Amino acid sequence: MRLALDEAHRAVRGGDVPVGAVVLSPDGTTVLATGHNEREATGDPTAHAEVLALRRAASELGEWRLSGCTLVVTLEPCVMCAGALVQSRVDRVVYGARDEKAGAAGSLWDLVRDRRLNHRPEVIEGVLADECARTLTEFFRDRQTDFRPRPTLG
Repeated sequence: MRLALDEAHRAVRGGDVPVGAVVLSPDGTTVLATGHNEREATGDPTAHAEVLALRRAASELGEWRLSGCTLVVTLEPCVMCAGALVQSRVDRVVYGARDEKAGAAGSLWDLVRDRRLNHRPEVIEGVLADECARTLTEFFRDRQTDFRPRPTLG
């Protein structure tokens, strides 16, 4: 999760929401790929940390099935990312902060464990949750400050 937090901080430097992700190989010790939100940098609405990390891991392995792999992400995946996790066949998803407004791995929805789907990864939530949530809270608090109306003179 520390590496995913490092990725989240890279997203902020690019002007994006601080979410970072890491894909671990089946042995659990080798990092196959990393990603952070790049929507602002690329203008791509699908450039979420999870999707980018999954794409890079698939490229590294040379196939789309990421069986045995683990995705570690700082924020609970949204519906799009949860769908990508199911489709990529990762074995487990580990996330930090819950997303009560858009989470799809246990909070608002539970897409990844929906019994109607053909693949259901294990979900481990709350790893370094406070630190992951604080990163997001500070980002949005700082942005609010940036957009407050400036007093005018005269």
